[in-house]
Amino acid sequence: MDFRLKRYCILGSMGVILLVALLVLLVNRERQTPGGEQTADETQTASQTQSQEVTYDEYGQRIGNDLSAFMRDATFFDPEENTWLAEKLEDQNRLSLVVTSVERDLRIQVVDRAGLPVTGESFMVELEGKGEYKDLDQDGVVYIGGLSSGEYYVSLQEIEGYKVPVNPTRVQVKDKVEYVFIEDISLLIKTEADIDAEAEDTGTQDAEEDSDNSEIKELQTASANAEVGIDVSKWNQEIDWEKVKAAGVDFAIIRAGYRGSSTGSLVVDPYFEANIRGATAAGVKVGVYFFTQAIDEVEAVEEASMVLELVREYSLDYPIFIDTEGAGGNGRADGLTVETRTLVCDAFCRTVENAGYDAGVYASRNWYYNKVQADRLESYYIWLAEYRSVPLYDGYYHMWQYTSKGRIDGIEGNVDMNISYMGRNENTAMSRR
Repeated sequence: MDFRLKRYCILGSMGVILLVALLVLLVNRERQTPGGEQTADETQTASQTQSQEVTYDEYGQRIGNDLSAFMRDATFFDPEENTWLAEKLEDQNRLSLVVTSVERDLRIQVVDRAGLPVTGESFMVELEGKGEYKDLDQDGVVYIGGLSSGEYYVSLQEIEGYKVPVNPTRVQVKDKVEYVFIEDISLLIKTEADIDAEAEDTGTQDAEEDSDNSEIKELQTASANAEVGIDVSKWNQEIDWEKVKAAGVDFAIIRAGYRGSSTGSLVVDPYFEANIRGATAAGVKVGVYFFTQAIDEVEAVEEASMVLELVREYSLDYPIFIDTEGAGGNGRADGLTVETRTLVCDAFCRTVENAGYDAGVYASRNWYYNKVQADRLESYYIWLAEYRSVPLYDGYYHMWQYTSKGRIDGIEGNVDMNISYMGRNENTAMSRR
């Protein structure tokens, strides 16, 4: 009897398990459509359940496996409701001020979070105790001159779409110009895509008017006392520097840039980088020059600072020259007095030398005689432009540009040619290097 009872118990248990399984299967079949899919109500319920399976990040925002959940959040794209998004947008449009002083002035630059100038907006700044100043040309720069030396506070007024600094910027206005590199000068450097190059790059060679039929147009031969070279700019277009080197060129003075003769913009020569890299790679010694249109010492320091910024990564064999000549008669610096123009050249060269480089002045014979006080510039390298077989200039010079109509393999069209006596004579300034 015991054995039979035990068997009946086992069979009964198996029957109960089978019955439960059949009931579960039946219930599931009834909840499904004929195609085996969930009903619309079931899908919505599952979706809601899924969307509820979330966690939260440090900003209080939901993290879940429903990647489209934000589309159903009416506040997600509303900065007033979504504080996290508002903070991100505010940070993206956060502005700051870069304020510098060279001499009794302030240059206030409005920059974004990447440190780049913000243009296209009429920013208004307030100088405590002096009033408000507007960025009328919307270039992101406000210049204030004629200030007394001392401490000032500068504030940027609120402007729609941007987050401005809460606290004013403190700055010290300098009483006298200091001939030192301006750290934020890169913010003022422009390319020719930013300006009207035809109207701005208008330098003219005064030496052309003083030339005669004795002008030498071939590359001279180097000697124990002299090296031969060229000077180039965008006007020479692309240059094959390997051919130039093979033709006998020892050095090249490369234009780094110029100040616009109309607006005064600081513009990099579009061929500067290609030329200095190409010449260096070919084994040609290099120096640089800058065409000035500075109207005072402050602008001369700016010009020198621009060149110093551009040559940071290069090794120079020749000086950094300031090119002082006319700009067609209508240039912003064409009417300077002899005293002011001399101060401009001196300020440029002093700034260059204070940065550890050799400095020099380029001008024609007429310019040295009548436009600058040459004797006050003789402590720098003098580069003379005079287009005749024998110069008439009776002052001392370290380099002579003897023609603007030279021809050489590797350059299409005319090119300026020079003879340098730097480093060959122990009496020249180059021997101090």
